[in-house]
Amino acid sequence: MVNNAEVLNLMDYNKTVNLPKTKFDMRANLPKKEPDIIKRWEEENYYQQLRQTRKDAATFILHDGPPYANGNIHLGTALNKILKDIIVRYNNMQGYNCPYIPGWDTHGLPIEQQAIKSLGLNRHDVSVTEFRDKCKEYALKYMEIQREEFKRLGVWGRWEDPYLTLKPEYESAQIRLFGKMAEKGYIYKGLKPVYWCADCETALAEAEVEYADRKSHSIFVRFFIEDGKDLLQSGKDSVVIWTTTPWTLPANMAVSLNPDEKYALIRIDGKIHVLAEKLYASVLAEVGITDYQVEQIVAAQALAGITYRHPFLPRVAPIIFGEHVTMEQGSGCVHTAPGHGVEDFEVGKLYDLEVVSPITDRGVLTEEAGPYSGQFYAKANKLIVEGLADSGHLLYTSEIEHSYPHCWRCKKPILFRATEQWFASVEGFRQEALKAIESVRWIPGWGQERISNMVSGRNDWCISRQRTWGVPIPIFYCEKCNEPLITPATIDYVADIFHQEGSNAWFAKEAAELLPSGAVCGKCSHTVFRKETDIMDVWFDSGSSHAAVLEKDAELSFPADLYLEGSDQHRGWFQSSLLTSVATKGVAPYKAVLTHGYVVDGDGRKMSKSLGNVIAPQEVIKDNGADILRLWVAASDFKSDIRASKAILQQTAEVYRKIRNTMRFLMANCADFDPAVDRVSYEDMSEIDQWALDCLDQFLNEVTKAYHDYEFHSFYQSIRKFCIVDMSSTYLDIIKERLYVEATAGKLRRSSQTVLHDILNCLVRVIAPVLVFTAEESWSYLAETDRGEASVHLAKWPEATSDWSNPSLRERWSKLLVCRDEVTKVMEHYRQEKIIGNSLEANLTIMADAVLGEFLRSFPDLRELMIVSKVEIIPYAAAVAGFEYAENLKEFAVKVDKMGGGKCPRCWVWSLEQGTHPEHPELCPRCTEVVLAMPVIADEA
Repeated sequence: MVNNAEVLNLMDYNKTVNLPKTKFDMRANLPKKEPDIIKRWEEENYYQQLRQTRKDAATFILHDGPPYANGNIHLGTALNKILKDIIVRYNNMQGYNCPYIPGWDTHGLPIEQQAIKSLGLNRHDVSVTEFRDKCKEYALKYMEIQREEFKRLGVWGRWEDPYLTLKPEYESAQIRLFGKMAEKGYIYKGLKPVYWCADCETALAEAEVEYADRKSHSIFVRFFIEDGKDLLQSGKDSVVIWTTTPWTLPANMAVSLNPDEKYALIRIDGKIHVLAEKLYASVLAEVGITDYQVEQIVAAQALAGITYRHPFLPRVAPIIFGEHVTMEQGSGCVHTAPGHGVEDFEVGKLYDLEVVSPITDRGVLTEEAGPYSGQFYAKANKLIVEGLADSGHLLYTSEIEHSYPHCWRCKKPILFRATEQWFASVEGFRQEALKAIESVRWIPGWGQERISNMVSGRNDWCISRQRTWGVPIPIFYCEKCNEPLITPATIDYVADIFHQEGSNAWFAKEAAELLPSGAVCGKCSHTVFRKETDIMDVWFDSGSSHAAVLEKDAELSFPADLYLEGSDQHRGWFQSSLLTSVATKGVAPYKAVLTHGYVVDGDGRKMSKSLGNVIAPQEVIKDNGADILRLWVAASDFKSDIRASKAILQQTAEVYRKIRNTMRFLMANCADFDPAVDRVSYEDMSEIDQWALDCLDQFLNEVTKAYHDYEFHSFYQSIRKFCIVDMSSTYLDIIKERLYVEATAGKLRRSSQTVLHDILNCLVRVIAPVLVFTAEESWSYLAETDRGEASVHLAKWPEATSDWSNPSLRERWSKLLVCRDEVTKVMEHYRQEKIIGNSLEANLTIMADAVLGEFLRSFPDLRELMIVSKVEIIPYAAAVAGFEYAENLKEFAVKVDKMGGGKCPRCWVWSLEQGTHPEHPELCPRCTEVVLAMPVIADEA
């Protein structure tokens, strides 16, 4: 007696089904597997291998915007780095030489604040060099922490040698950049009102200011007339101003009127009050005055030459005219303090007003503030209001909530304060910068208008900071005449010292040691100098990276192909880089700029600890793995704000599971497939296999375009549809029967395996830029002949063959799948009614019109396509009992009966012909034929 080698003498025919095995576990267990993969990447130096492989290829340079090294990464930082990694990996797979040199911004106020807080320092009690060393220590500590966190995200790069703004070579390049701007006349020192943070004790640039709601005093104040020019009475009548910053009144030097408006002389209690004609009604309504008379309406010019007395200082000031005065709010008579406002400063220059700013670096009013000397400016508000009320100057006071500028770091309200600062004259190259913006590709497109508006409307750039941790401004002052000394020779000399010793040399050495021999004052020929004590704005630091990194690093080049950061960088790094590049080279430092939004919670709210809605990337990785985080990034339309919540991440994990299961199915069913021996040519494939290749062709084109256009959410949508709809729910579902039941080397099975093999080899590559760990794991289980490279991340992007695309077949199958969907709906109804269980219990009858019926009959495998045991097509007729009529398909109806006969234990298909073969009476004819053809062995008994 002989037995089938797989069946032996058991009557369990399910054991003869082809069920290949794979080591690719359905359970991802990413938190455990991913660190092992990272370890292998590092041990095998895969990133370095990739660089060597692509070294002669055309370059694609994504320049990394440096994050601050002042804490652990957060979800927004992770989003940014993952986006960059996706782009870099894709371009490497496209064959470009695409190095990634990560960088860190290691200077500036954020580092100082954190160093002071964490190390318990008082910067006023330690030496400058000691304090700077502590700041450096802190910055390097968190640079290393962030580096490991970025690597855990699966990001590849030159981690062992990043660029740091504190490195001597970087500081040296920054000094030379500054020198070029100075040589062109773009650097100057001036007395101007600048944003000032009293808490941080330093000037701020526009990019360091953010707006938040704040409650402020709102006061209307009478300034009593000194000389009324026969129009107003001295000491009795008044001009009424409105302000929300009472603390600035000590600096009042004039009242500005709009020269083109008319003003009303309003009599209240026998005294004239001057208010704008367009505003007096609203002002009087607000202050609650109903008993008044309009004595006269005069042109603004009629008030020229009139003066008034300051309400609490021995000062007489004039009424002047300014275009900045609007009729939108207030009284139309603007309190003018050139020391505390840009517009006030500008109009003050026209009238030669004195610039008074009676406030210290720490926000304390000076002796020039008279009775309020020694008061912190915010506390002085209440005292000044009370004083005005006592003296009869206060007309009305209230409290308003309005948007007010705050320091971006300490979050405290800031003030305008006139101080001597170093500026970059944006006006000197503004038009050139606006022209450069037009040459750049902005993604999204609105970015161009946004940055154009910012550059066209911005003031000159205040680049000096009254802090310690940063690159010093390399300027000297003559000890005799105070003339600044900055020449190409002094710049080169300082830059050379910094390149060797770092910027600490500025604070450790005397001025004479930092100057070339023979340095003399250009004004008085004196030879003794002192050093500037201010440092450069941190945005000047990072904005110099195009000169310090792109131009200096052998792996990079200028300009970069892409800058990618958050949308706030239109006023930050994008802009500072643009300005320094245009000022020194006349061109933008980037060819394209891509911006992403902020990470918010599931309800669209900003993430904050107080709301309890913060999600740390470290927690996501611990629970789910970094690939889930990366897939979430790809799934998000990152060009607007990105939502994140536990529910959203769970949905992402579920989609990941389905993608992984698709990969597992493909690998399992290719386990016994050798493409060199078993491949079936396209012409010999079954129709469903040709259709699947057409789906693959469309999918590959879609995802390639999505990557190329930075539309990663389109990639996510495409792979989700391909894996879940096209593959799992359709193609793979249909071909399971032939894969498990047909002869192992049968043509039908090999045809489908050929397709599965091609899909697998394509899919593992296209997911690689996003699902870096899953792709690597999958790659390791492919046959060596399929891999070619040791890592999927060394491989090239897949290319479709000319055979795959088949539009006519696509149209034919689109029509078939509409019919299949209608059948599926009816089948589900019959399952719910318990008429059938498994779909193979169904005997399906389809009524269709002649054309559709003939179309369906043209499919030789219609039973297999519908996954039932029998299908019959009959002519369409209306209102036939037992049939369910399709809602979305005309002249189409379905009836499901339970199939008679017996169930084949091997394929589970029901058949009326079961038992026709005496050796295998349980099997259907097809399975009998397959089993009989299997190799046999003699019974050992």
